[in-house]
Amino acid sequence: MQVPENAIDLRCFNTWLGEDGIARTKVKPAAEIVIEDAKANSEAVNSFELEKYPLIVDTSQIKSITKEARDQFSMRGRESSVVAIAMIIKSPLSKIVGNFFMGLNKPRVPVRLFNDEESAKSWCKDFVN
Repeated sequence: MQVPENAIDLRCFNTWLGEDGIARTKVKPAAEIVIEDAKANSEAVNSFELEKYPLIVDTSQIKSITKEARDQFSMRGRESSVVAIAMIIKSPLSKIVGNFFMGLNKPRVPVRLFNDEESAKSWCKDFVN
């Protein structure tokens, strides 16, 4: 996933809204995500001016994520503009994180795992207003 120049640059993430109406978050290499990072990225994702949109999250280079951060990303108990989440998983660790997120955290929006951005983008198009 290519990060554009206008992306919001956070400690563990680069986040942006594509011209196609799909938001994207790319986890930085070897990121160790804690609750503060999750809150900062949630704020960035919800700062976009569209009312509702899907989100593609590239977790392929993640190192770790705390339970509190996973809980934050599940969006339970809080408002969000995100209507669906497509997670790109390429490494064994990112696959574990993705399955763990879906199984234990039970996000309040549809979530699917993908091996590539094109498949994720194709699925997300059904959720673009």
